[in-house]
Amino acid sequence: MQNSQTIFDCSNCGEEYLKWQGKCETCGAWNSLKEFKAPLRHAGSKFKADSKPVEVINLSKVQIKNFKRISTKISEVDRVLGGGLVPGSVVLLAGNPGIGKSTILMQIVSNIKESFYISGEESVEQIKMRAERLKVKASNINIISETNVDAVIEALTKNKPALVIIDSIQAMYSADFPSTAGSLVQVRESALRLQRFAKENHIPVILVGHVTKEGGIAGPKTLEHMVDVVLYLEGEKYHGTRILRGTKNRFGATDEIGIFEIQNNGLIEITNPSKIFLADRNAKIPGSIVTATIEGTRPFLVEIQALVSPTAFGFPRRTASGFDLNRLQLIIAILINRGDLKLASSDVYLNIAGGFYLKEPAVDLAVALAIITAYLKITIDPKLVVFGELGLGGEIRNVNFAPIRSKEARRLGFIKTIKAKNIIQAIREVKYNV
Repeated sequence: MQNSQTIFDCSNCGEEYLKWQGKCETCGAWNSLKEFKAPLRHAGSKFKADSKPVEVINLSKVQIKNFKRISTKISEVDRVLGGGLVPGSVVLLAGNPGIGKSTILMQIVSNIKESFYISGEESVEQIKMRAERLKVKASNINIISETNVDAVIEALTKNKPALVIIDSIQAMYSADFPSTAGSLVQVRESALRLQRFAKENHIPVILVGHVTKEGGIAGPKTLEHMVDVVLYLEGEKYHGTRILRGTKNRFGATDEIGIFEIQNNGLIEITNPSKIFLADRNAKIPGSIVTATIEGTRPFLVEIQALVSPTAFGFPRRTASGFDLNRLQLIIAILINRGDLKLASSDVYLNIAGGFYLKEPAVDLAVALAIITAYLKITIDPKLVVFGELGLGGEIRNVNFAPIRSKEARRLGFIKTIKAKNIIQAIREVKYNV
């Protein structure tokens, strides 16, 4: 009797097919179907459905008890989580290798008594060495070095911890599936069992996820749908700043961020990030503009730097660090056609200081003025802060949360703004304020 069947699973969306095909009909991805053997039934598995009848509960009769959020004792982490860890929640933390995922998790787990750190990639001695380097409270941490997800869940059910860290979900496997750890089916099934454990026992679980070379989380896309919170730890390799960014949160605001600085004793919170990003600013050089951006509900002041030089080739270069290159091309086109700047024969280089990445259109005007002042070789008032969205007609549009941006700017001494309605007026106003 055959106990397994061949299934083809899409690595992009998780859709299953009985035979291989070049394109996934659900998400449209090409060459994304991977083969694996799936059991026809979960014979003897502890994960099979209970035989008791399904209970129907009226929502008005549900009582919330003992669902107080658990503080990580790290305010920047609590901010991104929406106030702390929710009992029974599943959090997925991803980031590039060496970015500091295990470091920040070691700091979190040491702050919560009776926490369990499940390591499938490191030995107990290696974890002990990291704990000593970070000088954390090791008495709060219990270690399990195991990759079998069923054995891990059995141990956790017996001990009832306050918090569980799984480092990493790609290292977990179940003997019910004849495939190696890290495969699509193993990642999905292991996450599913850990999710069920978290919900049934009201214990928060944090899963560490690897990322692919494209920057996405390794494994099936359904992994991100299964969990309650998705966090990314970001930062440039040669910068000391680390950004914890929330991209999904069922219990709080999305796109919230926490700022850290990496040091020998771990990740240290930055309580005033605007000053950090502006600490080394030289306002006496052309092309330097300060803008106010919003990440989640939090305002930041960031320096935008531009450099314009005559091109040595027939085709001008446009280079951006910390900003979308296509958006930069669009702003340059507006300046050429609506601002009458001769940039078609000039190379334009743009940099967001401090390793920050700006996405919102509210920084368009600041990018444009940085290019304008670099092109005209003029400096502006060092107390000027700029924000606004540019339209294709050259008009300057209002942006959301303008009072919050202005309040943060005034707090740091930036008391002047641009009042122009279009890019031509902005150029004239900048020249007038020289």
